[in-house]
Formats: sequence, C-alpha cells, structure tokens
Amino acid sequence: MNVIESSLQGVKIIEPKVFGDHRGWFMETYSVATFKEAGIGINFVQDNQSFSASKGTLRGLHYQLNPKAQIKLVRCTKGAIFDVAVDIRKGSPTFGKWFGIELSAENKRQLLIPKGFAHGFMTLTDDVEVQYKVDELYAPECDRGIIWNDPSIGIEWPIEITPVLSAKDEKAQLLADAENNFIYGE
Repeated sequence: MNVIESSLQGVKIIEPKVFGDHRGWFMETYSVATFKEAGIGINFVQDNQSFSASKGTLRGLHYQLNPKAQIKLVRCTKGAIFDVAVDIRKGSPTFGKWFGIELSAENKRQLLIPKGFAHGFMTLTDDVEVQYKVDELYAPECDRGIIWNDPSIGIEWPIEITPVLSAKDEKAQLLADAENNFIYGE
C-alpha cells in the first residue's frame, strides 16, 4: 500500500497494491494491520455504499458534528468520481481550503478524510458506485452540510453543468453560516 499526503494535513491518498494475472486482479482494500503499519490506526464501524445513475450527480458537502464526527475511507468501485475534502477546522491554516482527486474503478485509489473536514463528490460517469468506511455510526442529529458551490471555498468541479442534487444538498448553507464545532489542534 502506498500512502500519499495531500495538500491538506491529514487527508491521504491510499493506493492499494494490485496483483494481476491472466484471470484478472486482486487487492486488499483495507487491512487493520497494513493500515496500522502505515501509521493509520482507525477502528471502522460502518460501511456505506451509494449508487448514482447520472453523470454530474453531486453529493455533499457533508459532515457530522462532534461528538459523532467521522473519519471516512472512500473508494469508487464502478465508474469515476471527483472526490473532495474541505478543511472546516476553525483556526486551521488551511481553513476553507479544498483538495480534490479522481477516484475510479480503474485507478483503485482511495481517499482518507479525517474528522474536521466536509466531504463531497461529483460523478464523472453514469452508473457510479461509491463505497466508504466510517469510524462513527450515522447520527442524524449531528448531520450537517455546506453548499457545493460556496464561493468562499471555490471548488473547481470538473464538469460545468447544473449538478443533480438532493433536496437536502440544495438547501445546504455557506461555510460561514454552517454549524461547526471543529477546532484546529483539538
């Protein structure tokens, strides 16, 4: 496994080792021992999977407040997405900054997103499946969101169309107005 630091502290690109032959390929997407060896000791407690039918579907930017904040390990198992993490830790030198990367069934990359970051993705193809692990159970009372096109963040989404959004994501707030209890260094 190859672990690559992104431009945002704590956000990591994970490249699993892929073993291929004439039959196809095999890879470990998660191993507690391998992750611990790489300095990533996380107790994941829930696996989630989403399906998006249309290219240009946008999910996010989502996060859960403390004490139910989540670390996420995200991968795309069918199609391709542009995956984004936004630093929302008050006092952070990178507060409001974002990092984005293409995750696809083809490149097999994963993105590790720590607590204190909002997460979202846009589908780059039709028929996309995304799977992710979290270290905290879903807590609807702590579920929050930031609008996908907040000008103070300025995410450069790769597809310039009106995205397909959920009703919840259409009503998300600007970062400046969103409830947020993350403090850098805590």
